[in-house]
Amino acid sequence: MSLFYHSAKTSIALIIGVLSFPCFSEPLDDAIRINQATQEAAEDSQKKIDTLSQQTGSLLEQYRFAIRQTKNLKIQSKHLQQVLENQQHEKISLQKQLKTIVVTQNEITPLILRMLTNLEAFIALDLPFLPEERNQRLTKLKAMMIRADVSKAEKFRRIIEAYQIENEYGNTIEAYKDEIDLNGIKSPVDFLRLGRVALYYQRLDGSETGFWNKKEKHWQSLSDSYRNEIYNGLRIARKESAPDLLTLPISAAEEGK
Repeated sequence: MSLFYHSAKTSIALIIGVLSFPCFSEPLDDAIRINQATQEAAEDSQKKIDTLSQQTGSLLEQYRFAIRQTKNLKIQSKHLQQVLENQQHEKISLQKQLKTIVVTQNEITPLILRMLTNLEAFIALDLPFLPEERNQRLTKLKAMMIRADVSKAEKFRRIIEAYQIENEYGNTIEAYKDEIDLNGIKSPVDFLRLGRVALYYQRLDGSETGFWNKKEKHWQSLSDSYRNEIYNGLRIARKESAPDLLTLPISAAEEGK
């Protein structure tokens, strides 16, 4: 046993001697330093890798964003191109319309004047109902035509309005009071207008009944047998009585030349 202990003690002494010997100590320190340097370099490299990875991710996101923007810009560009093409078509259409408007502006005044002349002639040939009202309308239209402060559009609107009023007369019946010249004497009478078919009168006391003779252009009296028919027609026109069948004479109009 003493021999074994002595041998072990000698071995430990040798190991301690080897470790403490200068020629073995320096390479170990170098190895440690190299290992530390390697670890630091590895850490630096990892940091650089992480930084590059972040930069790469950022650049990739920027690239993807740029791709999306490019697609959106292409879509927007295509849409704007369509809008421009449509605007070009509208421009051409408006130019054509402007040319038409210029032509219409040059033609509207002669048209209005012809319409007014025709309206006046029509009223003169028509049944002589509401003469004062219709003549006043014509007078106002003639006065308006020479006014510079009234637009052509307003003049055209007013002449069309007058035509519409005249047109409505042909679809209605009407009872009204006025005066007519009977045998050279102005007499108040009740008038009964049946559209533009016939115009009748009756004295307020019912003593005389007559109608407008279209062919001969004068008032013509009727027999007393029509007195009640005219009276009933006046009540119907005033909505004082229900519509009913009337038996009245009709004068044929003279053909226009």
